[in-house]
Amino acid sequence: MDHSGHGMNMDLPPFTLGRGLELSVDPFFLTGCVLALALYGYGVVRLRRRGDGWPVNRIVFFVVGVLSIALVMCTKLNDYGMVMFSVHMVQHMVISMLSPILLLLGAPVTLALRALPPAGRGRTGPRELLLKLLHSRYMKIITHPVFTIPLFIASLYALYFTPIFDFLMGSKPGHIGMMVHFLAVGLVFFWPIMGVDPGPHRPGYLMRMLELFAGMPFHAFFGIALMMASTPMVETYKNPPASLGIDALSDQNWAGGIAWAFSEIPSVLVLIALVYQWYNSEQRVARRTDRAADRDGDKELEAYNAYLASLQARGQ
Repeated sequence: MDHSGHGMNMDLPPFTLGRGLELSVDPFFLTGCVLALALYGYGVVRLRRRGDGWPVNRIVFFVVGVLSIALVMCTKLNDYGMVMFSVHMVQHMVISMLSPILLLLGAPVTLALRALPPAGRGRTGPRELLLKLLHSRYMKIITHPVFTIPLFIASLYALYFTPIFDFLMGSKPGHIGMMVHFLAVGLVFFWPIMGVDPGPHRPGYLMRMLELFAGMPFHAFFGIALMMASTPMVETYKNPPASLGIDALSDQNWAGGIAWAFSEIPSVLVLIALVYQWYNSEQRVARRTDRAADRDGDKELEAYNAYLASLQARGQ
């Protein structure tokens, strides 16, 4: 049975999936994941061939981030996400809040800047284009908190509580576009907060924490709104397949609970990363201060000793 009234029917035990979407493996996301891993791997190999290192933990973060996207978009989860609101919410939360954090911890922009060779004086190559993009007015706008925080919030309320969601779920391009949007919003929101890769905005650690907590409560409120609703709020999931044996309102309550719970997970991960970065930053400053003192022979101490000696001479 096609619940949308359009598209073709495709049998998927134990239910029938309509809307004309491909089953399980989304070739768009599968191609993107393979390409991302290949390019990242190429960058790491290029660095190591010339004798430069690249932290293993960054490789692990990036690979796990890509695999998290593949998990929700290239497996049976993608099929069930078309007919179960709760499963779709797992996809949304992972691809917009977990995957971006993991990808950014992999520092792909920094890797690209180090691995790409300079084009030479007066020439423009991939590295120069990337630097130009990073310093462009466009990038300054889309990574500024005044833009990213409202966009992060609107991606929930303006999408799920309007007919836009049902329209996008009605076609394969719409569904792919929505998921790409979730990933992009997560990346631009967490990019300046994580502060791993270079960017137009580099706020202090306290400001990054404020930016993080400015957006997270709205995810919790969104989840609570779904959990407290007395009727199904999203047309797409009002009539789940009978063979699944689920109630639309109960499924929506689960979706709300998932959205509410997921607002805590990225907060903890980002806070841990920020505290770790803050600690390392303070350690680097301390080491630079010590090295500077060693280089100048600790002139401040010598000056203080000379001052004490002068006082002693005056006393005598």
